[in-house]
Amino acid sequence: MALVNLTEANFNEAVENNDIVILDFWAPWCGPCKQFGPIFEKVSQEYPDILFGKINTEEEQGLAGYFGIQSIPTVIILREKIGIFQQPGLLPEEGLKDIIRQVQELDMDKVREEVAKQQQEGQNA
Repeated sequence: MALVNLTEANFNEAVENNDIVILDFWAPWCGPCKQFGPIFEKVSQEYPDILFGKINTEEEQGLAGYFGIQSIPTVIILREKIGIFQQPGLLPEEGLKDIIRQVQELDMDKVREEVAKQQQEGQNA
């Protein structure tokens, strides 16, 4: 699937149409973002079935706010539209691949059960 620049205009469609979406929140002035960018791009080429989305926090402040981004780079992974992983800071290539492997192996039925349980507990509080 490769690398896509995501904006508020195309974000929902991208998440809707892809099982796994990996987001890189970055900014042009950010040194660690410049270091992580090539790693993110290289890894994206190894996983053609995953959407890798780059979100420029300077231009897409609405998305950055929605996800509560406070430091960059930050990687967020969605699977079946559910937030599974979020980590600020520069990830090494092998670290990113390891996280992807873990996300691919997740039992999403169990994840959905846990999300439903947490939502129910929140309503009862």
